[in-house]
Amino acid sequence: MITTIIFDIGNVLADFTWKEHYKSFGYDDEMVERIARATVKNPTWNENDRGVMTEEEIIDAFVAADPEIEQDIRRVLKNVSTMVTRNDYAIPWIQELKSKGYRTLYLSNFSDKAETDCAYALDFIPYMDGGILSYQEKVIKPMPEIYQLLIDRYDLVPRECVFMDDTPANLEGAEKLGIHTIHFLNQAQAIEELRKLGVDA
Repeated sequence: MITTIIFDIGNVLADFTWKEHYKSFGYDDEMVERIARATVKNPTWNENDRGVMTEEEIIDAFVAADPEIEQDIRRVLKNVSTMVTRNDYAIPWIQELKSKGYRTLYLSNFSDKAETDCAYALDFIPYMDGGILSYQEKVIKPMPEIYQLLIDRYDLVPRECVFMDDTPANLEGAEKLGIHTIHFLNQAQAIEELRKLGVDA
């Protein structure tokens, strides 16, 4: 029996709208992609979520990837408040699951700056029973430690949990600990998958 629903945040409860954020500065598609290669598509982005580097160290690493666009990189990352957009279904879905007796938790790779700048997009968090943002613990998915930490902190029984994430690699880490997983594509698909697991979603 499933008792706990664990949500990723980015592209599940909220969308990671980096492309729209970059375009809002007036850049064309080619420049948006160039900035992306230096930033969100740069492996250093994961270290940003892991919380082991300062904000300036992160920016310096992005600039080093493409020094010619330093000012553009600094410009788009000064405030990232439009880089995360909460999905309209997030709060009603959480409330519905909780009304049916399920515990809801979040497990997300997230940076300190993103939590601060995008606080308005995370307004579903108070409705949940807890969770982990990677930067706070200095570990990221799919590192095994982050899943074990969630299990230990909330006294979870893995076989009674289901974890939804849009990234298959992140699901594998949870599966290894016995947690049911759903590769999230959209809410309707996820609800159908939850029902197959016996969840009244």
